[in-house]
Amino acid sequence: MKNALRAALLALALPAAAMAETYQAAGDPALFLDYKQVAVAEGLEHPWSIAWLPDGTALVTERPGRLRAIRNGRLDPTPISGVPPVLVAPERGLVYQAGLFEVSPHPRFAENRLVYLTYAHGTAQDNRLRLARATFDGRSLSDLKVLFESSQGKPDYQHYGGKILWLPDGTMLLSVGDGGNPPVAIGDGLSRLQAQKLDSHIGKVLRLRDDGTAPPDNPFAGRAGAKPEVFTAGHRHVQGLARHPDGRIFATEHGPLGGDEMNLLRAGNNYGWPNVGWGRDYAGAAQIGTGQRSGEGFVDPVLVWYPSVIGASGLTVYTGDKFPAWRGSVLAGGLATQDIRRVALGPDGKVTQHESIRIGQRVRDVREGPDGMVYVLTDEIHGRVFRLEPPK
Repeated sequence: MKNALRAALLALALPAAAMAETYQAAGDPALFLDYKQVAVAEGLEHPWSIAWLPDGTALVTERPGRLRAIRNGRLDPTPISGVPPVLVAPERGLVYQAGLFEVSPHPRFAENRLVYLTYAHGTAQDNRLRLARATFDGRSLSDLKVLFESSQGKPDYQHYGGKILWLPDGTMLLSVGDGGNPPVAIGDGLSRLQAQKLDSHIGKVLRLRDDGTAPPDNPFAGRAGAKPEVFTAGHRHVQGLARHPDGRIFATEHGPLGGDEMNLLRAGNNYGWPNVGWGRDYAGAAQIGTGQRSGEGFVDPVLVWYPSVIGASGLTVYTGDKFPAWRGSVLAGGLATQDIRRVALGPDGKVTQHESIRIGQRVRDVREGPDGMVYVLTDEIHGRVFRLEPPK
């Protein structure tokens, strides 16, 4: 059984022989307009993540550190109590990202009532990503326990990651960002350099058990000088994680100026950051790697948004019946483009369709709800939750 599980994890993507060359999404994509927006909740301050409980209640995080509930289609005016203290970035521009991030019920929530949260913890000079879980009774969190925190602290308020994806075996994937743009440093080097170091959680996607520990069948477990939690390496800032019904795992992440990526994750792979990448670096920052888009030992993205970025955010794979043409497609949120990008891929891994679902506000999260509708969170100081429905 253990060997079978390990084999399944190592085959979470297409076989190497079937990997397609990177699809460059440039220019304005075709627009999909055959839908309507239906309001669900308004007046949320930078809503970040949405998840549903078995009874239909939707939990929503607000980046300043509040957890809210939408019950029977209405936003409960009273925030849920028991949320841990959170480091919150000042409201000064879009690069400041610290706060409360993901909310994710345990796959067996109906039995154990456990809810998981990711958030920034520490001070402006020394902070890191944390994962905690607590028991939820419908109104408050209790017995909160910190299960995991990233290996190194860093200054500033950038690039935490914080996305959670549960796998069928009961383990989870957790994204950890590269810490931020230069001059953000860890020790005597730029924080981004940690993305290529296996003895660091920074710039990685991790695989954890539900108690926050590393499964013994992780790809680097038992290797000297490597963190046992590491699942994949070489990431800048993964802000979307989603699993296709066929087992493929997709991740979207921010490039710098140009070069947002959608990657197909496979255990043990290295996706190259900061040694390779499509984007241009920010003014005053060091040149990205060697200026190359690809390199030996690195896995190329399935899709890259270049030269323009979408500002990658939430991600879902649509499996419902309300939009039959979308079934099996990846829906990727765009902060900068204020839309959702629908990406369809063939069995050979090639992108067969790429279109824009126009929203008109910064899209922070996009999820398929239990009703088969697509739910959207907007990253605004007066953010909202709404759903997309067919027009008829």
